[in-house]
Amino acid sequence: MRNRTSWIVTTVGLLVGSLCQAFLVHPNLSRQSGLSAEKLNKGFNLLELAGGLIPQGVIVQTVSESWKLAWKTMMVELAPQDKQGNYQRPSYSFSSKAAPPLDFEKGHYHLYVGNPCPWCHRTLLALLYLELDDISVTRLQDNPKQASRGGWIFSATQPDRLFGGCRDLRELYETLSPGFQGRCTAPLLVNVRSQTIVSNESSEIVQLWNDAARKKYGMNSPKNLYPEEKRREINEINEWVYNLINNGVYRCGFATTQTAYNEASTDVRAGLERCNRILSSNRYLCGDQFTVTDLRLLPTILRFDGAYAPLFRAGGGHTRIRDYPHLHAWLRRCWKEYPAVSQSIDLADACTSYFAQLFPLNPSGIVPSPPVTAKLLGLEDD
Repeated sequence: MRNRTSWIVTTVGLLVGSLCQAFLVHPNLSRQSGLSAEKLNKGFNLLELAGGLIPQGVIVQTVSESWKLAWKTMMVELAPQDKQGNYQRPSYSFSSKAAPPLDFEKGHYHLYVGNPCPWCHRTLLALLYLELDDISVTRLQDNPKQASRGGWIFSATQPDRLFGGCRDLRELYETLSPGFQGRCTAPLLVNVRSQTIVSNESSEIVQLWNDAARKKYGMNSPKNLYPEEKRREINEINEWVYNLINNGVYRCGFATTQTAYNEASTDVRAGLERCNRILSSNRYLCGDQFTVTDLRLLPTILRFDGAYAPLFRAGGGHTRIRDYPHLHAWLRRCWKEYPAVSQSIDLADACTSYFAQLFPLNPSGIVPSPPVTAKLLGLEDD
C-alpha cells in the first residue's frame, strides 16, 4: 500500500511539474494567464493551462484517485475497516470484571476523560449524576498533533500530578502497564493506591459507579441506574441503541465504501425512529425512571446535530434531532431536570473538536460558524 501510494504521489508530482514547465516555456499558455494570474490565486491552474497537451479527464482522474487513495489510507489508520469498508471498533485492553469493589477513601481512584468523546462523557455523566465526589477526574485535551500515540494529552490547566508528570495518555499507559502496545484510549479508570489500570471500557466503569453508589447511599437509592426489575429490558435496549445509534454514527463517518455508509445511515435513522416511538408514551427509555439506557443514548444525541449529522453524514446528513419530536422532548427534559447533564459537557468544544481534529473527514480544518451551542438544539430558552 505504501509503495502504491508513493508511486501515485510521485506521478502526480511529475504531472504537476511538467505542466508548470509547460506554462513557463509555452508562449500560448503564458499569454493565457495574463493579468488574471496577478489578481487571483488559481493554484497550478492545471485544467486551464493544460490545453491540448494533456486531456482534462486524465488530470481529473489522476488527482481524484490519488486524493481518494491518500484519504482511504488515513481513514484505515484512524478507524480500522473490514474488507467491505465497514468501520470495526477495536476491543478494549483492560477489564474491571476481576477488579474488587470500589472503596470510598478519597484519592483511591482517578478517572481520565476527554470532553469530545461520548464514551468518556458517559462515565463522567454517571459520576456526576450519582454524586460520587470521592473519585477525582482529569479532563484531557484532544490534540493528536502533540500526542505520541492516540489523541489525548495533558493540558497546562490539568497536568498529570499523580504519576510523574506524564505528557500524554500514552506515557500514562506505559507508566501503569510497562511495555503496553495497544490503543491508548479514554475513559481510563486508575487505582491510584496500587498504581494499576482498573478499566478503559465505559460501560464497565458506569457499572462500577452504580455499584459504588448503591453501597454508599443504600441499595434502594432512587438514582439506581440499573434496577434489578428492569435489567432484562435495559440490556435489550442497550444492545440496539449501541448498534444502531452509538456506533451507528461512527459507522457512517468512518465508512470507506458507499454500501457500508448506506447500511450505517439506514441503521441510524431506524434507531432514532425507534427511540421516538418509545418516548411517545414513556418519559424515559425504560419507563418513568432515568436509567443507564438514557445515559448511553444522551452523549450521542447531544452531539448529533453539531457533529454527527453534518460531518459524519449520519442518517443522511440532513437528519436533525428536532425531526423526532418525542426524542427531542426527552433530550430537553434530561438537560433541564438533571444538572449533571450540562455540567458534564462543553457542547461547543465537543462539536468543534470533530471538525478540527478528524482531518481525514475535514481536511480544510474549517469549523462551522457560529459554533454549536445548547441553544441550537433547543436545550436552552431563547
